[in-house]
Amino acid sequence: MKLNLKDLTNGGRPRQTAFLAVAAAFLILPWCFEGFRSHAPGIAVVCGVIFAVCWGNPYEKITAKLTSPLLGVAIVGMGFGMNLLEVLRVGANGIIYTFAGIAMGIGLGVFLGKRLKLPKDTLYLISVGTSICGGSAIAAAAPVLKAKAHDIAIASAVVFTLNAVALLIFPAIGHALGLTQYQFGYWAALGIHDTSSVVGASMAYGPEALAIGTTVKLARALWIVPVTLFLSMFAAPVAEGEKRKIRFRIPWFIPGFLLASALVTWLPATAEVGGGLKTLSTHIMIITLFLIGANLSRGKLRELGLRPVIHGIGLWLVLATVWLGAVYFGVVR
Repeated sequence: MKLNLKDLTNGGRPRQTAFLAVAAAFLILPWCFEGFRSHAPGIAVVCGVIFAVCWGNPYEKITAKLTSPLLGVAIVGMGFGMNLLEVLRVGANGIIYTFAGIAMGIGLGVFLGKRLKLPKDTLYLISVGTSICGGSAIAAAAPVLKAKAHDIAIASAVVFTLNAVALLIFPAIGHALGLTQYQFGYWAALGIHDTSSVVGASMAYGPEALAIGTTVKLARALWIVPVTLFLSMFAAPVAEGEKRKIRFRIPWFIPGFLLASALVTWLPATAEVGGGLKTLSTHIMIITLFLIGANLSRGKLRELGLRPVIHGIGLWLVLATVWLGAVYFGVVR
């Protein structure tokens, strides 16, 4: 990844200076004010969106490249504060629920997409992004489907916008219904698309919610592999005379998270350092959420048509409501 340092040091311009100042604030303020820490994830993504839509992101190309590796680093860092055996227990339990949710999400997404007469690639990308893990799933499925850039942009914008909304409203709904941190962690992991938004919402709700939400969400993200295999075998276009290619990709931060938790579990002497790395990773996640919000530009919003938005909102509301009911009434436990 190559970054143009001149872009960062082209000082004096108000927009660049303001952007860097706000980003620095989200890195520093949570360290200084503990009370601000729980509200920082939601505030960060909202500030990023507002800045980008109202004034424009002056470093759009740079932040687009940075968000994915920063997100991965933050998730791996959180693994240093978790016990591997507990992670595996929760993850194994979550696999059952994630399979049910993904099957329901993709099936319903294809059904709604066909009724709305969406292009095949768009409906598959929105369905996969909503059902598995947002942008990561779209990025994995797009080359398999040989999707056009326009379809990828539309699907990404729909899924990201709903992620930003979920990051704000899920904690409020959880508190209103009196969900425990354990319940909320499951609901966030099963009802929110993107890993960053699951972590952000869970972080705002509490440490137990963060541990549960992150673990179950990563178990959900593992379904990228079988789903992309399925798409490559049954949905990907094949030219006449061309052999069908089997493709899949595992997000690197999943094995990294497991290795980090294994290290502090089996080498107790590293636990203190691991706790510090976990704390650092939560702050990296907060600034990452600001950068993610700043990637939603006015141009991306203009690309959204009504039918993809209806498709994404309808699918998301059904899945989020079903999982909320399952968690609230003890079906998921």
